[in-house]
Amino acid sequence: MLAPTPNGQPGMSSTVAPSGAPGGPARRPGTRALWLGLLIAVCAAATAGMVAFLGWNLGPVPLAVGLSLAIIPVPVLIGCFLWLDRYEPSPVWILAVSFLWGAGVATGGSYLVNNYFADVFVRVGQGEALVAVLVAPVIEEALKAAFPLLLFAFYRKAFTGIIDGVVYCGLSATGFAMVENILYLGGHGYAEGSQQSPATGALYATATFIVRVPLSGFAHPLFTAMTGLGLGFAARSPRRAVRWLAPATGLVAAMTLHGTWNLMATLAAAIDPIFMLYGYFALFVPIFFFMLGLVLWVRSWEGRLAERVLPAYTAAGWFSPPEVIALGTLGRRLSARTWARRVAGDAGFAAMKAYQFAATRLALLRDGLNRGLYWNPHDLAVAVAEERRLLSEIDGYRKVFTGRDPLTPPAWWSAGGYRIQFPDGVVRPVPEPPSPVVPVPYRTY
Repeated sequence: MLAPTPNGQPGMSSTVAPSGAPGGPARRPGTRALWLGLLIAVCAAATAGMVAFLGWNLGPVPLAVGLSLAIIPVPVLIGCFLWLDRYEPSPVWILAVSFLWGAGVATGGSYLVNNYFADVFVRVGQGEALVAVLVAPVIEEALKAAFPLLLFAFYRKAFTGIIDGVVYCGLSATGFAMVENILYLGGHGYAEGSQQSPATGALYATATFIVRVPLSGFAHPLFTAMTGLGLGFAARSPRRAVRWLAPATGLVAAMTLHGTWNLMATLAAAIDPIFMLYGYFALFVPIFFFMLGLVLWVRSWEGRLAERVLPAYTAAGWFSPPEVIALGTLGRRLSARTWARRVAGDAGFAAMKAYQFAATRLALLRDGLNRGLYWNPHDLAVAVAEERRLLSEIDGYRKVFTGRDPLTPPAWWSAGGYRIQFPDGVVRPVPEPPSPVVPVPYRTY
């Protein structure tokens, strides 16, 4: 929280000791790394085990066909989610575990539950199609969202923005869809068709690929992104009711969409393909584009958060107006990185990139403070300590590239205005222009 320091400089509230967050000793880095390594290893082993299980049941050739085709859309989907996460990239371990959780834990658990209820329905004289409509949507969406839900419950700092929830759930759904596609492409596609001939198997696999990847590859990420939006909105709300209802609403919406999709496919297979065509074009394509537009709008809103929040730090003297403007869009950020590389080399580029990352985290943190997200004294103290740390980091990164441009006269931001050294050697105050020009060197007194 901003407050004047004894020497007149803008500083932090004195409620937090510089040594770190209150509330007990910090966990040793080695212990944390051990637990993270164990979590990643378990999820990776579950993924490998699920793929090996499918290979055992399908055979080596169908497995190879299914795996090679199922992997094709994965880099594209992962790239899209990483692009969404560019303003404030999430920790790599969270992204990796999200994907592996969906590919291993969620698929394995869903396979067991779906098979169990399929046997139950058969014993009571009901068709297995009920599993696809009543059971699979519930268990699959619950398991895909389980890891993001655990993060929300026990590691809330992973959710710095709404987009984080979409990214985590989307990556989990991408991993789930990849392993599921191995079964459909290799088993229901190639394996069934190859009973007639290898050429027929290849034809079946190709037809299944067209239906499941280009036409409906968005399905699983779309379903689970509903839960992600709920988690994201909950993470940015100070209201206890919203923190409970938003994730639950998102999860129910994901299950409902998933169940509707499976119902259309079941009716299309049992009665008439027209059910799938009408549902696809009249319902799911509009929902997909609505969700796409909503997510892009939220991403843009979060990206411009710095322009709305950081002026408070400008008034306190921590940022100059051009610095805030330069954080508003990805284009401006890339231009600032190019400038930093020109004037300070690779070190300047790296420092500008880290500076932008820290400034984005600061904007999200300040927005959370303004919203009242940190309502208990411990969380508030931790947030204030994090604010102090980010401001210190930003000042250190800034020193790498400021004052290095030979085409810019010596200038700095101070006391609500600029001070520029003119060619005659005299330093004169210059008021802030209506449209700031970036970048401008900055100096703290």
